[in-house]
Amino acid sequence: MFKITRQCSICEKEIQPNEEIYVKMRYPEKKGMTEIKAFIQYQGKIICEECNNK
Repeated sequence: MFKITRQCSICEKEIQPNEEIYVKMRYPEKKGMTEIKAFIQYQGKIICEECNNK
């Protein structure tokens, strides 16, 4: 239905499956998150390993 494209928030490189990433986000107030990928996409900043090491 809706395809979420995961990309680095700094260099905009597409994130590949099983690639190591870093996520900058606030600790969630609510418990019981089931759709972690969507939560990270909309509430966090995905950073690839190359950009994190700069």
